[in-house]
Order: sequence, then structure tokens, then C-alpha cells
Amino acid sequence: MTLLGETELAMALAVVKTLVLVVGSVITYFAYKAYRRTRQRALGFLAAGFGLVTLGLVLAGMLYEIINVPLAMGILLESLLVLAGFLVIAYSLYVQ
Repeated sequence: MTLLGETELAMALAVVKTLVLVVGSVITYFAYKAYRRTRQRALGFLAAGFGLVTLGLVLAGMLYEIINVPLAMGILLESLLVLAGFLVIAYSLYVQ
């Protein structure tokens, strides 16, 4: 027995992905705002990294639903963007 039916699962996934997009966008905005205020390169990289992670986390479902990209391809692209975002965030913590 499953906890949620397919329709409920799809709705829950859409809600969670929307919340990820909203919260990720807010974090990216505040990091970018801090970069604009201080002009510290590290904060610029941090904002870019969070933007990539946020985009990556919502990409697979959007590609699958909107332009009919195979789900596995969407997940691969999502994972690559998240990886790139984490690399940029790690670099931002390393840069002086």
C-alpha cells in the first residue's frame, strides 16, 4: 500500500519544487544583494552558485512536463547544474 496516490504524489512534488524555487531564489537574491553592497568577489560566486543549485533542483520536472525531455535526461541535467552550483559555492568559500 502506498502512502500517496500518483496524483497526490505529483501534487506534493510540485508544491515542494515550488517551495525550493522560492526559497532558493530568496537566498540567491540576498547573496547577490550582499555582493552588490560589498563588491566582494566571493559573495558574487556564492550568489551564482546558489542560483545554479536552485535552477538545477527545479529543472528536471520542468523539462519533463513542458518540453517532453525524457525524465532521465532531465535528471542528468538537473544533477549537472547542482554539481556546478556546489563547485561554485565551494570556490566562493575558498576565494579571498
